[in-house]
Amino acid sequence: MSSILSRISTLLNSTKTILHLHQLHARIIQNGLEQHNLIINLFISRCTKLDAHPKRTTTHYALSIFNLVFHPNAHLWNSILKAHISSLPITISLFNRFKLSKTTPDDYTFSSLIKCCSIHNGIWEGRLIHGLVVRNGVLGFVFVGTSLVDFYGKVGEVGSARKVFDEMPERNVVSWTAMVVGYLSLGDLRSARVVFDEMPWRDCVAPAWNAMVDGYVKWGDLESARKVFDEMPERNVVSFTCLIDGYAKAGDMESARELFDRAPARDVVAWSALISGYVQNGNANRAVEMFVEMCNENVKPDEFAMVNLMSACSQIGSSDLGLWVDSYVTRNSVDISRPHIAAALIDMNAKCGNMDRATCLFEEMPKRDLVLYCSMIQGLSIHGRAVQAVRLFSRMLEEGLVPDEVAFTVLLTACSRAGLVEEGMQYLCSMKNDCGLVPSPDHYACIVHLLGRAGHLEAAYDLIESMPVEPHASAWGALLGACRLHCNIKFGEMVAGKLFQLEPRNPSNYVLLSNIYANANRWTDVLELRNRMREGCVRKTPGQSWI
Repeated sequence: MSSILSRISTLLNSTKTILHLHQLHARIIQNGLEQHNLIINLFISRCTKLDAHPKRTTTHYALSIFNLVFHPNAHLWNSILKAHISSLPITISLFNRFKLSKTTPDDYTFSSLIKCCSIHNGIWEGRLIHGLVVRNGVLGFVFVGTSLVDFYGKVGEVGSARKVFDEMPERNVVSWTAMVVGYLSLGDLRSARVVFDEMPWRDCVAPAWNAMVDGYVKWGDLESARKVFDEMPERNVVSFTCLIDGYAKAGDMESARELFDRAPARDVVAWSALISGYVQNGNANRAVEMFVEMCNENVKPDEFAMVNLMSACSQIGSSDLGLWVDSYVTRNSVDISRPHIAAALIDMNAKCGNMDRATCLFEEMPKRDLVLYCSMIQGLSIHGRAVQAVRLFSRMLEEGLVPDEVAFTVLLTACSRAGLVEEGMQYLCSMKNDCGLVPSPDHYACIVHLLGRAGHLEAAYDLIESMPVEPHASAWGALLGACRLHCNIKFGEMVAGKLFQLEPRNPSNYVLLSNIYANANRWTDVLELRNRMREGCVRKTPGQSWI
């Protein structure tokens, strides 16, 4: 029997696919081991480690095997709880079954339950589990206390986290780090620094240092983040990546690149942070170059790197580059069934001029979410197919999807580009009355642009004046552009006056008004406006070619 157990255990540890797991399951039954707690424990653990898609396939399979065991021990209960940590209702349901059995939950049980509550922001459930922890006398276990500190920190109850932390009879480096992270997540940098400075063995704990760097970066204090980084006794790839990401988000790509080049090791996350930085800061060509360099160094791109590459191609708008990325995705078996990858790929193809491919990808998706619809509607809008875009929005509503603010921005932009005045006004009313959303200045700017292009300058002006929110420069700018289109000097001067107050150093507003005067042959006014620009040190941005 021991040799059979040993052989099956070895086979379980080497199993790579669901098919192999099924074959081993048959062997377990043939050998009468379906009630053996250790073997079933190994089997369930292996189920959770298999990279199946969707993941629920393996967890459901694990649960079906578990349900056939008559007398599961605590280890087996803990394994099945851990396997379902991605679902709070199922985990709580399993735990209720556990309590009704004759087996007593242990410290590992409560650690898994608390972790599940942390993942799903289950505040009410977490408090109940905390009470059971006290009642079962397992609060003294260091990893149970640490799990509670982590839980309360993640749900924003840092006071409760601190109370648990202070009452812990024993703390380890993970406990201290969890308390630091709890303060950082709420932006309490001073308290986080106090705990960090009090932390024993601090110089041996890279995660705590990395948490401090990441916390300062998250809250925009790059100076303090760099100071902590420079004080670190030992830096790893995570340390460098945190600061690279911070510099990139602040627009300082020179410092980000300098750190990247200094990093002793660079994983795919570090590469993705730098590539994303170039994309966010409008240097798409450099982002593509970095992606190619990453591949040449035999670093396999993950889904985030691929999405950044697609975003870069969307900015460049090159059809050849778009085809290359599309073929790369196909050759490397990138999983385009994931919504964020599919949305990026559709957006890239649309902006690179390949609407047929974008449409094909959209229609092939087994399930289409709001992001996918928005990507497709925007693509149709860019290519002048606003009527199709509006139809697609109606189809989205028919499928039961509820539009958000971004969806309405995309839709109103499509209406604006095509001059669909009546439809645009209807959708603005629907946004408020049917969906309960409050239009933002961006939504009003779309309608102002729509009305202005259609020649309804007075209606556009009245809309801006009646906006329940403070209008920003984009709405007034859209109206000034419409005044130039229709050569309306009266409204042009009024609108330009508003813009000069909001953006006194923006040359575009002066240029638009100057063009309105020039079209009306009012050259004296053109000269006065140019003198005003010169006196205010406002300079027109030189034109440049994309070629």
